[in-house]
Amino acid sequence: MKLTTRGHYSVKAMLDLSLQPNYGPASVTEIASRQYLPIPYLEKLLIELRRAGLVKSIRGVNGGYKLAKNPIQISLSDILVAVGESMVVDFPSERLRQRSEDSRSPGDNLATDWVTQMLWRRLNEKLQAALASISLADLYYDARSWQAAQGEVSNYII
Repeated sequence: MKLTTRGHYSVKAMLDLSLQPNYGPASVTEIASRQYLPIPYLEKLLIELRRAGLVKSIRGVNGGYKLAKNPIQISLSDILVAVGESMVVDFPSERLRQRSEDSRSPGDNLATDWVTQMLWRRLNEKLQAALASISLADLYYDARSWQAAQGEVSNYII
């Protein structure tokens, strides 16, 4: 798994909304400005997050986006899935195939294949569980702790 720009920006935007009084609303321009994100890209991500039910859009002068749920109910997994991020560790099939071809006995190939497949399957299971267990509220408290350690009170840059 690789955290792409889509995933990174989505988590930053969601965390920005969690840092707002009553979890928003905040305009796309405000979020983009605070987080140094490109507005057009952020707009697309927020639309995907809205479709997934993670944010709500509010129309009007004081409108923008706000969290649709309490931060404790939103996991990193929810955010990443909403923007189409793959949450699977890539299985190194090419390296495994090369090892199998270089191996001396056919029995070794089967054992290596099975062991490696089980290892990657378990790693994926653990990764899925970890991403599902980290909530936006956890990140919120981490961000607040970091800001306090930096001596920042109201700066929402993540």
